[in-house]
Amino acid sequence: MNRIVDLRSDTVTKPSEEMRRVMAAAEVGDDVFGDDPTMNLLQERVANLLHKEAALFVPSGTMGNLLAIMTHTVPGDEIIVERESHTFNYEVGGAAALAGVQINPIPGTRGILEPKQIENAIRQPNVHIPQTRLLVLENTHNRGSGAIYPLDKIKEISKIARKHEVLMHLDGARLFNACVATGVEPKDYARYFDSVMFCFSKGLGAPIGSILVGEKSFIEKAHRYRKMLGGGMRQVGILAAAALYALDHNIERLAEDHANAKKLAHEISKIPDFDVEPEHVETNIVVFDVENAGLTAEEVVEEMSKKDILLVPFGKTLVRAVTSLAVDSDDIQRTADVMHELFD
Repeated sequence: MNRIVDLRSDTVTKPSEEMRRVMAAAEVGDDVFGDDPTMNLLQERVANLLHKEAALFVPSGTMGNLLAIMTHTVPGDEIIVERESHTFNYEVGGAAALAGVQINPIPGTRGILEPKQIENAIRQPNVHIPQTRLLVLENTHNRGSGAIYPLDKIKEISKIARKHEVLMHLDGARLFNACVATGVEPKDYARYFDSVMFCFSKGLGAPIGSILVGEKSFIEKAHRYRKMLGGGMRQVGILAAAALYALDHNIERLAEDHANAKKLAHEISKIPDFDVEPEHVETNIVVFDVENAGLTAEEVVEEMSKKDILLVPFGKTLVRAVTSLAVDSDDIQRTADVMHELFD
C-alpha cells in the first residue's frame, strides 16, 4: 500500500515525537486563573516577538479573527475585507452573527488590495450609513495561492487607515510563511496593525492553537470575549508547550515547504490542459484550474485519491494543494508523476 500523500492543508500535520515529549513534560496550571506558567511564557514570548504589549492564546484562527473584530468594533459598524479573504468566506458569518458588523468585501488581485481601493471604500461620516471602523488584511492569502502582502503596500494602506481613523487587523494565519519567504521580521509586519493573529496549527506543525496580539487594553477586552465564546481553557500549557516547540524548531524549515510547492507548480504547468502560474506560488499553496481539461475539481480530487494522494476542491474547477511537514520532496515527485499519468 502506498503512503498517503496529504496535500489537503498544512493543518494535517501531526506532532513529532519530540514535540509530544515536551507537551507531556509541560508545567501546567489553571489558565482561567492565570496560573499556567507555560501559557504565560508563550504569550509573553509572542508579544515580545511581534513588539506588542500583550498576547492571548485561542483555540483557532477563526476565533482569533472574530475576537479582534468584536474588540475593535461595536454592532452596526462596517469592516473592510478582501472579497476572497478567509474572514469573509470561511468563518461562518461570525462577524455578522456575533460581532454585529457589516462586511464590505472588495475584490483584490490574488487577495491583495490597492491603497486607493481601500481609501475609496472608507465611508465618510453620515448619519445614514455605517461607520468604517476596521480593515482586515490577510498575509499570506489563502485563496490567492499563498500570496504575500507586500510590505510597502501595507505601509501605504496604514497611512490611509490612520488618516481616516480606521483600525487595522492582520489575519496572519500563515504570517511566518511570509516572513521566511521575504526575510521580513514578524515585528516589521506587525508594527502597522493594531492587532495580529497567527496560527501554530498550520505550517508550524502544532496540533492546536492560534494567538492574538495587541495593546494590553485590547487583549484584556479580547480575553473577556474569549470567555464569552467558551474559549476559557484550563491546563492548556500542554498546547503552549507545542507552540513554543514550533517557534523554536519549525519556522526556518518553512522554506522547504515553499520549495516543494514551487516544484509541484512547475510540474503541473507541464500538463497542457491544467492552468497554473508557477511564478505566483510564493509560499506553500498551489491552486490550479482544470476547466480546460473538461474536468471538475471534484473529479480530479477523486481520481487522485484513488492513488492515495489527497487534494481539495477550491471551486468548481479549482484544485488546491498545500505543502507542509506532512510531505517531503519524494511525495511531491510522486504527486507529479501520478498527475502526468492520469491527466497528461
